[in-house]
Amino acid sequence: MPSDLPPRAAPPVTTRNAVVFLAVIAGGAMLKWMQDILTPLALAVFLAVMIDSFARVLTANVKGFPAKLAIPTAMVLSLVLFGGAIWIVVDNGRMFVDRSSEYLASLNAILAKFAPTVSRFFPGLKIAPSVQEIFKHLNLQSYIGDVAQSFKNFGTSAVLVLIYLGFIIASRKGFARKIVALFPHHAERERNMKLFGRIRDGVEQYLWIQTVTGLMIAVAAFVVMMLVRLDNAFFWAFLIFLAAYIPILGGAIGGFLPPLFALVQFPDSIWPAVILFAALQAIFFVVGNLIYPRMQGDSLNMDPTVVLLSLAVWGALWGVPGMFLSTPLTVAAMVILAQFEGSRWIAILLSEDGDPQGERLASEPTGTTKAAGRRAAARKK
Repeated sequence: MPSDLPPRAAPPVTTRNAVVFLAVIAGGAMLKWMQDILTPLALAVFLAVMIDSFARVLTANVKGFPAKLAIPTAMVLSLVLFGGAIWIVVDNGRMFVDRSSEYLASLNAILAKFAPTVSRFFPGLKIAPSVQEIFKHLNLQSYIGDVAQSFKNFGTSAVLVLIYLGFIIASRKGFARKIVALFPHHAERERNMKLFGRIRDGVEQYLWIQTVTGLMIAVAAFVVMMLVRLDNAFFWAFLIFLAAYIPILGGAIGGFLPPLFALVQFPDSIWPAVILFAALQAIFFVVGNLIYPRMQGDSLNMDPTVVLLSLAVWGALWGVPGMFLSTPLTVAAMVILAQFEGSRWIAILLSEDGDPQGERLASEPTGTTKAAGRRAAARKK
């Protein structure tokens, strides 16, 4: 029996966009509220993708490597890498403690040298004559309590991440059956598998880009620090490499800490710190403005302004883990938003070339890569 009701008109574009905007705000509030639950899960998913990437690299590049041993081998390699990173930090931390008396004497010499100059320009500002006097005026008990709580939270989060990671890897065998049950039609299943593949490729490209550029910066910085004879140069280079996984902010931190330490190590001369600061800034400028944007633009298809904005947003929501995961989370959000007509405009704004789904590339001849397509377009111009 035909219905007498008139067909329902589509909502206006303004109303639809307003609903999407409110949904984004509500989603952000939910992410902030569930931070303690979602952050370990997101980190575990990220680690699972990294382990899966290691496994696929092993099976693809090592001839005759058994497929059944790929995941266990990748897990062992990941544990070795993380264990090595922890050992480097702990071992070099012990070296800092052993030479703490020398560094305290250098800090006291710096305070004694600059205190009269500062007092001359700022008469109302009083500077303590030594580091020990500064510590006396600080409430160290509260700081020690905050540090202890931070280590406790870190330990709890690490245990949750490992638990989530174990369950994710254990359940990966049933993932294919779940996809078939969720999407029984072949065309729909293929479309959603491409969606999952794009998200996975985005995370893998992020890991590849940050690792390569981080190694470039760390190796160049290590050479410069060895030339100026900075103590624990390998430790500082390793910290710069780790900081590279936090876009933009990591480079800023890595470029300032070693020169500040050079001031402490060489209290009688400012030139080692100046040389180190200038060299590090030059390294970060070359890699950050010439190499990194080209690699990121050809791989992640994200606008550089969006990278900075996502760093601020995810950092405000989830803190340091959010900064670390800001780029892969934004890539995943861009791909998912592009699947719906009401939110497609957001995905277009997030992308670099206005093609968040790679539809232009899909229409190109088989074997044409994104970088090759862009180079061909540039030659035509």
